Amino acid sequence: MAALFVGFGLVVGILFGFFGMGGSFLVTPALLMLDYEPSVAVGSGMAFVFGTAVIATLKHHDLGQVDYKLGAIMITGTTIGIEAGRASVYYLQSVGLAAALISVAYVVLLGGVGAMVTRDALKGDGDGGIDHDADDEDLGDHEVPDVARWIQETVRIPPMVTLRGGVRVSVWVITAVAFATGLLSGFLGVGGGFIRMPAMIYAIGVPVPVAVGTDLFEIVFSGGLGSYLYGQSGGVDLGIVVPLLFGSALGARIGSAATAIVDADGIKVYFGGMLLVGAIAVGVGEIGSYLSIPTLETVGLVLVVGAAVVVAAAILYTSVRSLRTTRSRQTAGTE
Repeated sequence: MAALFVGFGLVVGILFGFFGMGGSFLVTPALLMLDYEPSVAVGSGMAFVFGTAVIATLKHHDLGQVDYKLGAIMITGTTIGIEAGRASVYYLQSVGLAAALISVAYVVLLGGVGAMVTRDALKGDGDGGIDHDADDEDLGDHEVPDVARWIQETVRIPPMVTLRGGVRVSVWVITAVAFATGLLSGFLGVGGGFIRMPAMIYAIGVPVPVAVGTDLFEIVFSGGLGSYLYGQSGGVDLGIVVPLLFGSALGARIGSAATAIVDADGIKVYFGGMLLVGAIAVGVGEIGSYLSIPTLETVGLVLVVGAAVVVAAAILYTSVRSLRTTRSRQTAGTE
């Protein structure tokens, strides 16, 4: 089991480092399918998110992609949301509904976000992924989504704040987004990145590079707080967390390095597909548990792990292919 957790942590770390999110939301449902108590599955998933986020944030800090002002504002709303989510888990567990409702929430959220990411990937203009070298002037030229623009123009309740990229928005909008994602983070045992990053882009209007870096910075605090709160109640199992972090420490570095040589647009569709498969896997596993069919629960677990492995393998394959192509061109140029 320890070897399985190390391998799974490696895969999740690759996804986390490459996308700035992703993979960590697969840990909690996988633990639920392995028959861990909901509080242990959520708490251990949160602790794992915290450790992985620290590793990935250091890389994005070096790239200048962290808006500390935005992150500081979001921490307040996230803190309140996490506590509300944690309290909900323990209440639902006391009445025997926690596992089922958490699984249903995963199916809905993974399916919805997965469909959105896949649609955007298929509609992409092929101009590459995140520009890790973008400065403030470049960020100011980004296209603000229609929803974010409407919110910025409609909700102008003081105090207002100007963020990186020239985005000016009400502090109350940021706080509301932070509370909602914090609530989900505490309830589902995830850093909230696969929800919060799209929320920062589409609701607040933050440029993609800043959303990625700031999201990871905020996850350090939300994951740390959630881990502490669950740990106080015995919800963190170090036998799970330590091997996961052992694998993710290497994986996060590999994923971060891959962003420098891989065109992310070509692989985003795999990420969206992974979310959709994750939603199906959780649904299949929950049906198997409800109907007491062990085979379906096993199928669900295999799908969860398989989805993450396939995307991580695609990242590694594309990285190696890009390196070989670059070296071939350099060799041809010298000749």
